[in-house]
Amino acid sequence: MLKINPKINACLIVFATLIIGSLASSNTGADEWYQSLIKSDFNPPGYVFGIVWPILYLLMGITFWRTYDVIKNLFFVQLFLNAIWSWLFFNFHLPVISLLDIWLLIFINIKIFFITFKIDKLAAFIHTPYILWLFFASYLNLFIVLNN
Repeated sequence: MLKINPKINACLIVFATLIIGSLASSNTGADEWYQSLIKSDFNPPGYVFGIVWPILYLLMGITFWRTYDVIKNLFFVQLFLNAIWSWLFFNFHLPVISLLDIWLLIFINIKIFFITFKIDKLAAFIHTPYILWLFFASYLNLFIVLNN
């Protein structure tokens, strides 16, 4: 029987999470609810998300690969929260719950940063763009909550 390295399985789960999350947000252009929302002037066009998220997931995968044994449980929790954000927001139209989800994501990923920083500084810095994007996404989500 062929035994696959658990790190490879974990990285496959990272990219599966990207696909699961993108399924929820793939139809935002035709979504009347989303189109009717008052959005921030800083809200990027939809195609930007299609460029940024795969890059961020690649960086997450690298961080996860380099620090798998130390952060795996916490990392799986953050992947789950990341995947359900899109479903909560775009499919179930729950921007307040989505905002709470993203704030929890920020907290967990800052914790991941500090854990990885102690053992692999490069992995921690590779993870930083994801955390910064979460802050930006949190702002966009908060703007929608406050203005709709």
